[in-house]
Amino acid sequence: MRNPWLAKNPFMSAWLSAANRTTGAARGHATAAANRQAASLQADATRQIVDFWAGNWLATPAPSRRRKKR
Repeated sequence: MRNPWLAKNPFMSAWLSAANRTTGAARGHATAAANRQAASLQADATRQIVDFWAGNWLATPAPSRRRKKR
């Protein structure tokens, strides 16, 4: 006699396939967001290093012009 607990369950298979598909999509979105954040931080750090070595840190920002009241 076959053990019914070891038989394949098509509903469980479909459920696990859907769960795996959803998890894979979520992992892809999280990885893409992490890569975008890392690229942004790297670009910001590079910009700061270039500005420092180019001497841009010595320049003072121009004062903002005030609008005349009428």
